[in-house]
Amino acid sequence: MSTYEDIRYETEGPAAIITINRPERYNAFRGKTVEELIRAFRTAWADRQVQAVILTGAGEKAFCTGGDVKQRAETGDYGPTESGMFEIGNLHKLIRDIPKPVIAAVNGIAVGGGHVLHVLCDVSIASETARFGQAGPKVGSFDAGFGSAYLARVVGEKRAREIWFWCRQYSAVEAERMGLVNAVVPADQLRETALAWANEVAEKSPTAIRFLKQSFNADTDHQAGLSNLAMSALDLFTASPEGLEGAAAFAEKRKPDFNSHVDWHY
Repeated sequence: MSTYEDIRYETEGPAAIITINRPERYNAFRGKTVEELIRAFRTAWADRQVQAVILTGAGEKAFCTGGDVKQRAETGDYGPTESGMFEIGNLHKLIRDIPKPVIAAVNGIAVGGGHVLHVLCDVSIASETARFGQAGPKVGSFDAGFGSAYLARVVGEKRAREIWFWCRQYSAVEAERMGLVNAVVPADQLRETALAWANEVAEKSPTAIRFLKQSFNADTDHQAGLSNLAMSALDLFTASPEGLEGAAAFAEKRKPDFNSHVDWHY
């Protein structure tokens, strides 16, 4: 049995429950977290008893707040990994490719890369206390792949651009209204509701579900190419003066001064 430091993995009935377990960092992920999430999703994929996967966060405050910006400010990257790579793109593809429904149980703040994770899940169930939004342009980051292009398929172009350009936060009710989540429930009913959805889908044909998921994905699989380009661009951008300013300002709890670091000649 695999042991984890940054996440928890458990099964209950037909569901695998994967919990990002860094509440002291609002469940922000570092490189090690992403590697452990990949291992957990692969474990769920291989387990024939698992018919659905629930992704959630530890504690009551946050589902996930994306990449650990404090780590990035301290070391210039997201920390050491076994592979030597930061494999967030592979995690995105795995959430899409696993032939089982992935249910996001959003227990609190889902912003930045954490927001992207819930968007990529097949369905999202939100606690009444959940909040949603993007933060990339506020901290010198972006997701020009699945996090933006696929988001536009979910909520529409106008709303997706609003979410990314203005970096506002939205309540669970507002998120449900725009089609960003499937259901909103009281906080103390989130886990049992997610398990009920997992139990219900487990009664259906696994092969039919697999084909259906692959069919839904086929319409947006080309966005994986955009995601690869975006990850390459982000590697370069985060090392630029403008990208470094975003991480530094976040760590120092001050307003960033992006304009003095922008190269307006490109």
